[in-house]
Amino acid sequence: RLIRFASEDIGLADPSALTQAVACYQASHFSGMPECNVVLAQCTAYLALAPKSVAVYRAIGAAQKVVKDSVGQNEGVPLHLRNAPTKLMKDLGYGKDYIYPPNDPSSAAAQTYLPPSLVHYKFLEWPQDQEHRL
Repeated sequence: RLIRFASEDIGLADPSALTQAVACYQASHFSGMPECNVVLAQCTAYLALAPKSVAVYRAIGAAQKVVKDSVGQNEGVPLHLRNAPTKLMKDLGYGKDYIYPPNDPSSAAAQTYLPPSLVHYKFLEWPQDQEHRL
């Protein structure tokens, strides 16, 4: 439950929360009860005091809804993102004009990663003001 809480209710407001919760699980597994009571208390306190954000939780819900509501309507993975291990696939345009971000970081932002029908969606909303948490 602490692991789920770390992702669902804290999320990107403190990405270390998930690491803390997984470490708590492992430490509890290794030491067992009753010795792990302090480990559980420490993790619970950390998570309780951490800043909260449900941005990722909302984003995955919104993305899942779009996928569910558009079954059979999406175009699939854009051709430029598809692997082209065969000549036929290359001839069909697979991988054409793909930008490899590590080689060209400035152009990577111009590359689209979604099919045209999904480009207008913005699933993850994050405030510009980092003091404000969703």
